[in-house]
Parts: sequence; C-alpha cells; structure tokens
Amino acid sequence: MLANSLIELDRAHLIHPVSSYRGHEAQGVRVLKSAKGATVTDASGRQLLDGFAGLWCVNAGYGHDSIVEAAARQMRELPYATAYFDLGSEPAIRLASELAERAPGDLNHVFFTLGGSDAVDSTIRFVRYYWNARGEPKRDQFISIEQGYHGSSVVGAGLTALPAFHAGFGIPFEWQHKIPSPYPYRNPVGEDGNAIIAASLAALKAKIEEIGPERVAAFYAEPIQGSGGVIVPPKGWIKAMRELCREYGILFIADEVITGFGRTGPLFACADEDIVPDFMTTAKGLTSGYVPMGAVFMADHVYDVIADGAGSSAVGHGYTYSAHPVSAAVALEVLKLYEDGLLENGIKAGARLMAGLESLRDHPLVGDVRGRGMLAAIELVADKQKKTPLPASAMPARRVFDRAWDNGLIIRAFAHGVIGYAPPLCCTDGDIDAIIERTRRTLDQTLDDPDIARPWHDGRPIPRVLK
Repeated sequence: MLANSLIELDRAHLIHPVSSYRGHEAQGVRVLKSAKGATVTDASGRQLLDGFAGLWCVNAGYGHDSIVEAAARQMRELPYATAYFDLGSEPAIRLASELAERAPGDLNHVFFTLGGSDAVDSTIRFVRYYWNARGEPKRDQFISIEQGYHGSSVVGAGLTALPAFHAGFGIPFEWQHKIPSPYPYRNPVGEDGNAIIAASLAALKAKIEEIGPERVAAFYAEPIQGSGGVIVPPKGWIKAMRELCREYGILFIADEVITGFGRTGPLFACADEDIVPDFMTTAKGLTSGYVPMGAVFMADHVYDVIADGAGSSAVGHGYTYSAHPVSAAVALEVLKLYEDGLLENGIKAGARLMAGLESLRDHPLVGDVRGRGMLAAIELVADKQKKTPLPASAMPARRVFDRAWDNGLIIRAFAHGVIGYAPPLCCTDGDIDAIIERTRRTLDQTLDDPDIARPWHDGRPIPRVLK
C-alpha cells in the first residue's frame, strides 16, 4: 500500500528530469528504498546491480558509514556557512586546497557550485569576464562539440549538443557554435585515430576562421562524451585540440563532470594525456553523489586577469550554497576513500568490465564496444555491416532498460541504441561478472523482439551467437 501511495503521489506532483511527462504518468515511478556497495533495493525489496552509479555519480558506491558520519559531524558543528562577505568554513577551505594540490598543472583556484550544470554556467560567466578584463570584449563566441553534454542550465544547454535539450527551449543561442563529434564508430573518415584527429582539427580551425579568431572566446570538450553515447576519442585527440586552442589564444575548458574522480582510472581524465586546461569543471564523483556539489578549477593566469581586472570591485558571481560546509566535509571524506584504495580497485574493475563487454562483441546486436576504465558502452545495431541503428519506432531504449531492470541490472539506455555503463568503483569481480551476464541475457531477449530485430533482416533467420 505504501508503494502504491508513493506512485500516486509521484504521478500527481513530482516533475522528473529529462522524462516524457505523460509517459511517466502512464508508467509510474520505480521507487528505490536503500543501497549498499553496488546494489540498490527497490520498495518491493528487489535487489538490482547499479551499473550506472545513479547518474554516473556514486563513484565510491553506496553505504559508506564514514561519509555519513562526516556529514553528520559537520551538520552538528556548522551546518551552513556562507562564502559571501569574505567568510568561510574549514571544510571548504581545506577541500579547495586538497583539490588544487591534485589538479593538473596550475589549476590552483577553485569555485564551488551545486553541480555540473552551474559549474559550466559559471565558466561561461568567468570566460566573458576574463576577455572583458583583457580589453577584448568582442571575444564572445563559444564552440562546443556535437553530441556533447554541458548541462541543462539556459546557456549550458546551448553548449550541449543533444536535440532533446534544445527542442522547445529556443536554444542554442547564435553565439554558440558546434563542430562534429570525433565518434570513431560513425566518423565519415573512418576509425583510424590519426584521420579522426586531423578531421577534428580541421573542423575546429575552419569554425574559428569562419567566426573570426578575434571573436572566439572558448572551446568546450569532454575527455569522453558521456551523454552523447560514451564516445571515446582516439588517443591524442584532446591534446591536439587543446594545442590548437592555445595557438589561437582561445580558452580551453575540459568538462570532467562525468570523467572526474576515478571514472576513467586516474583522479582526472586530463591526466591520461597530460593536458592542462584553462578551466576544468567537475561534480558527480566529487561527493560521490551523497550531497550536491560541483567545482570550477581555474588556472592561475585566468584568475590573475579576473582579479586584476576587478581590482577592489566585487566579481559579481556566486551562489547561496557555494562552498557549503557539509558538502565540503563529504567531499573530503570521499577523496580520502578514493586514495585509500577505491581508485586502485576501480582500475582493476574497469579492466574486467571492458574485457567482459568485449566478450559480447560477437553478439548479433552489438556493433561497437568502447570505453575507458569504469566508463563504457556497447552500441546496438540491426545490421553490423551497415551499422544500421535499431528502429526508433520500436522505442529500443525503453525496452532495453526495462529488460535490464527485470534482469536485476540498472544501465543507461540511450535513444540511439547505446547502452551505457558507469558502475561504482567499489565493484567486486562478482559484481562485474553479474553486470556482463545480465547484459547478455538482456541482449538475447532483445534479439528475440520482432519489433526491434527481425524487420531489418528481410525475414531471414538472425544468426545467433549465444554463450
């Protein structure tokens, strides 16, 4: 009765993010009740492996008592402290210092937000302030990448290049420009890494020249495009893009909201190619999703221009909950857990995850397997040779998600036939093996779905390679 009551209350009152409102009303909510490690339990007592760590964020896993205790201790001592009026709290000050110490290069200044969307939004304001302070106010054009995701604030959603975040909202704005995604599996130049890098560099250079180099303020890139389908660029891609921006004097923003804090192996994915951006945005794994928090890392040279430009005047940007002491206390404890073994375990678990997903490559529906560390995807196709996507009319994302759920697995099912994985770094060998086994079962069930697979094979038998 309680579960039914919650479903009705949810249907009547709670607006869910990025959902079909009418579709959600018809389906009803699935209520989660508790969680431990990599396992969540719903209101009926059913247990599921969380192969997506909530929303790519519960990197440390669920149920760490030390994180709960850190939050409770801080709530008792100082539950809130504003960072306005030159005030502060010990946890926030310590966290900024600890993060700066671990960040790439000279990213020594940290501005705290509530999450990734307002971290990206903050960079847009800082970038504009920077160029105004430099005496170059005409630099007001921004470039990002197709299939990229940079949040759902008004201006951040314009940098995001996914149709659902634009339709009906009147964005992107005319000052927000896009270049093609590197997307190796579906790149017009093929899957050769050097060719993809050359094509991306040519596209960025052409866009800069089209806009006018003196007009371009910043370029945004994710080390791995998460919400676009876990698109992994070839090695050397992000370093080449960063260097081209440096040549043009354009600020380079690395969006590590998803990739940060061990998701790809190291604490920050920028370390994979030893790049130092001008700004870096983080959130999600910063607190492992236990409480809201995001962060903008700012390089010394950017900070100095803004600080000198403002002089004795205030830089008019801030949030009520910026540098929240409870969030900071949680983040400090989470950082400790990462370095006390979770990062190491995540590297081991990530290798097992990728090997397991590779074992599915011969499945009739699997066109591509890609990933790095504990961030991965398989792309489903109806025809491997032609790379034919699953028919959108059959709503494959909904069906795949539902089947995985019924099999005791939570994944991210994208509308274009991609299954995304981002399990907690605490996963055991058994957890990873169960994710793979339940995925295989889900794929086999999808293969038997006549609305998804069979129409594309002209009535011919579908080859089955089942293990």
